[in-house]
Amino acid sequence: MRGNIAQLMQQAQKMQEDMQRAQEELARLEVVGNAGGGMVEVTLSGRMECRKVRIDPTVLSDPEMAEDLVAAAFNDAVNKANAASQEKLGAATAGMQLPPGLKLPF
Repeated sequence: MRGNIAQLMQQAQKMQEDMQRAQEELARLEVVGNAGGGMVEVTLSGRMECRKVRIDPTVLSDPEMAEDLVAAAFNDAVNKANAASQEKLGAATAGMQLPPGLKLPF
């Protein structure tokens, strides 16, 4: 019985270390979302921090279209960041499914 508890503690510690490493990788990760065939690009970190926005000057002549393209590029970047996060954190948790609604990193 004691051997099982010690083994579980070692597994938990390894998972915690793997999660820490994955979160550090996500902090360094950058994803680029784009819209309008590359007329608008949004760069986000793996922690969803906006790092850069690039807008083609020709888009600025139509403010409503520019707004739509920025929103679409941002959403594209968020989707890419979420996918990368799931991939990295899934590897860190050894495929263990997290409860629905629990998003990492916190």
